[in-house]
Amino acid sequence: MTDLATLLEVGGSVAALGGGAAYARARHPGVYWSTVGLPVSTVRLLSSYGSVMEACGLTVAPSRLRVLAVKATTRHEVRSVPPRRGIIRPTTTGLRVRLRLAPGQEPADVAASAERLRHAWGVHAVYVTTVKPGVVELRLVGFDVLRRVRMPRKLRPDLLRVPVALREDATPFVRDYRTVPHQLTLGATLSGKSMYLRHLVAGLARQPVALVGIDCKRGVELAPFAPRLSALATDPEQAAELLPVLIKEMEDRYDLIKARQGIAPSTPDEEITSDIWGLPEHERPLPVVLFVDEVAELFLVATKKDEERRDEMVTQLIRLAQLGRAAGIYLEVCGQRFGAELGKGATMLRAQLTGRVCHRVNDEASAKMALGDIAPEAVSAACAIAPERPGLAVAGDTSGGWSRIRTPYLSLGDAAETCHESAHLVPDLPALKPFRPDVPVRPPVETPSPVVRPQPVTD
Repeated sequence: MTDLATLLEVGGSVAALGGGAAYARARHPGVYWSTVGLPVSTVRLLSSYGSVMEACGLTVAPSRLRVLAVKATTRHEVRSVPPRRGIIRPTTTGLRVRLRLAPGQEPADVAASAERLRHAWGVHAVYVTTVKPGVVELRLVGFDVLRRVRMPRKLRPDLLRVPVALREDATPFVRDYRTVPHQLTLGATLSGKSMYLRHLVAGLARQPVALVGIDCKRGVELAPFAPRLSALATDPEQAAELLPVLIKEMEDRYDLIKARQGIAPSTPDEEITSDIWGLPEHERPLPVVLFVDEVAELFLVATKKDEERRDEMVTQLIRLAQLGRAAGIYLEVCGQRFGAELGKGATMLRAQLTGRVCHRVNDEASAKMALGDIAPEAVSAACAIAPERPGLAVAGDTSGGWSRIRTPYLSLGDAAETCHESAHLVPDLPALKPFRPDVPVRPPVETPSPVVRPQPVTD
């Protein structure tokens, strides 16, 4: 009886541990990885490294000196040599290990075997990056980091650099306007596009930057951020008045660059290669980020008069995209639908937008418009985004690289509160004052008055 009770007790403990591990893996994958997944995957990697490399075709014939040494000291069979492995570095989401490639190998050979390595070592995914010639880094991700997004804590936001999402390899996706000045962001209703926009606005609100918005949905997307906006247009008529002001601001900045650097005033703006960042800090104008939400509304027309206004606005947007970077004016163009059928200038505007972020869209044509010209293989990845994962997107740029990203949740109230707290950072731009949105005055918080208790009357 004693032995039976002991067995039952041990069995119950094992079942409890198994159930706890299964629960942690489903509900808290980070905890499961740190306690169970990390040790198991490390043991697998260390014990099977040579055989896995050989099975993947990542080994080469040994050198003659190695062959002679093995034959002279042992009677073992001379085996092919895998890439030299570095120190295994554990992370909160996976493992990192560097490999020194053998002569004749290239990083593409290792990248082609990433799926085999994933199954061999029991991890969620394996990503290969080149560190330097002859050295690659394997980033092993232990679980699906895009299921519940948690941004890394050690992030240092810088001027015009905003971490807005997490990549599928557990690295942060940073929107850097100095590197990628203009971007096209597409997404259908409930795809997470608005969440992406909130992170951008909230991140830039704390920086010395002028924020300008064009929201043709009567301002329902950008109006909550009015305390931090220097200008806001809520319909095409207001946008038609705002865009020429931005063009004039851009031209004035070019004149400032010319005067400071001794460039002839007659030099066309297109031939000026310098920018505002070459000016002294006390003379440098603040950067301007223009958010255009529902860009298709600027292209749609109903009458001949609207068509003339549309052509003028599209031309001004193209000019800002072509020349605005040097003047410190950056574009963030968003919409549900973007295609060549919008009209004249749509394709030309897209060609000036270096960055591309495509959330779930309702048709393949929109995904092709966003990613087809930079990474055709990313189009199928964008079309495969499920409605159950809002915020998931495919991000790329004109260099051809792309990756899956997902934006963490940020409530509209929190983003609006950040803009309200940063209202004192709105720069003084006289040209934009007529377009400054009305900010409703918050009612003062009523503090309850202290209760005065009557004193007992004494004789």
